[in-house]
Amino acid sequence: MYYGQLPESGFEVIEAEFAKCFVGHARVERLWSGARWAEGPVWFGGGRYLIFSDLPNNRMMRYDDTDGSVSVFRQPSGFANGNTSDGQGRLITCEHLNRRVTRTEHDGRITVIADQFEGGRLNSPNDVVVKSDGTIWFTDPDYGIIADYEGQVQSQEQKGCYVFRFDPRSNQLSVVADDFDHPNGLAFSKDERELFIADSGGTESPKGPRHIRRFTLSANGAGLRDVGVFAECSAGFFDGFRVDNDNRIWTSCAEGVQCFNREGVLIGRVRVPEMVANVAFGGQMRNRLFICGTTSLYSVYLKING
Repeated sequence: MYYGQLPESGFEVIEAEFAKCFVGHARVERLWSGARWAEGPVWFGGGRYLIFSDLPNNRMMRYDDTDGSVSVFRQPSGFANGNTSDGQGRLITCEHLNRRVTRTEHDGRITVIADQFEGGRLNSPNDVVVKSDGTIWFTDPDYGIIADYEGQVQSQEQKGCYVFRFDPRSNQLSVVADDFDHPNGLAFSKDERELFIADSGGTESPKGPRHIRRFTLSANGAGLRDVGVFAECSAGFFDGFRVDNDNRIWTSCAEGVQCFNREGVLIGRVRVPEMVANVAFGGQMRNRLFICGTTSLYSVYLKING
């Protein structure tokens, strides 16, 4: 059933479940503008700040929730794209230009987590998540090496665009999925029994994929079993996304943010006046959705938590 868009709110309710996710007076707020392609938001609750990437401008930005200010966190950033944090509150970053995944230590030092596989340089790591066991899962499409915009034109040294798993205990990097066109955003379900991965191959080919696939994890938690396509994108392409506490997926697309229930049904939209690349839950109660639009950082408060 279609319920329509609430006046001036930014919310568009398609299924009744979505209306329970926000209060009637909630509004999408623009917090800052000035990016060329905002990406990779990650919330740090201990400091009440958000780190996000301004990818083509080769910098990372910092939004301070205590006073609303935005400042440059790191420049140059290696054309950083996706970011997340690990169990110790350290920043994990995908760097297009340097073709690597790094960790920023608490004292500011940068540690390289992965930059090669089987003797060849990675393509351009794109997005990353950390599982509760400390393993780091990331996608490696070629967006950062096919043009001098999100990185630099360089030769591809991998045979494909893979999804990787890095185990810090064994220091081993392994491929967990090798049949993607352009793997992009990824996120675990709340219980970590499932992993969702976007394929945005349609950006490079009209017939390329533009969907999110669902995988179940193997018994040892180190492998994946393909369950199939979870959702097809009806507006542009899926990029980055996050999962809330009820296993709804909040995903970026050309019209803003789309929300899917755990069965893959589109239940609603958060309209944003520009294409969205990624989202993250944050705020002191994890009930604030931060949204990286093309040029701007937005947020909206919800009745649910991420």
